[in-house]
Amino acid sequence: MTDETGLRGAAIIPGLRYADAPGAIEWLCAAFGFERHLVVPGENGKIAHAQLTYRNSMIMLGSGHDGDYDELLIHPKDAGAVTQAPYVIVDDVDAHCDRARAAGAEIIMEPADQDYGGRLYSCRDIERHVWNFGSYDPWAELEH
Repeated sequence: MTDETGLRGAAIIPGLRYADAPGAIEWLCAAFGFERHLVVPGENGKIAHAQLTYRNSMIMLGSGHDGDYDELLIHPKDAGAVTQAPYVIVDDVDAHCDRARAAGAEIIMEPADQDYGGRLYSCRDIERHVWNFGSYDPWAELEH
């Protein structure tokens, strides 16, 4: 798969679990600009599997299924912290932050210029997963 710039899709795709995966899909699209690529409904209003895209990248998510894999994961609400936080490259950090804030994201680090270049902000989504959005593109350094 390629995007409008001709870039191939990302080889690393973060996977997340949400207690309210249908609500999370709606929110992630509205707040962060993700688009639905594939949504597979599960039983009892749950999501068996979903793929959301942003530019040439993707995240996968779903509802917990009480299976063997789910025993390996702990939800941020239960853990009180997270062990990973996706970084997403955006064109306009401040406008993206405003959009996320308006949708109810908890901004935990306001947009700021970074010593290594670009701007960055961090937030929690509706289920307390931490997300980082910045204008710094580490791939651009490889092109020079």
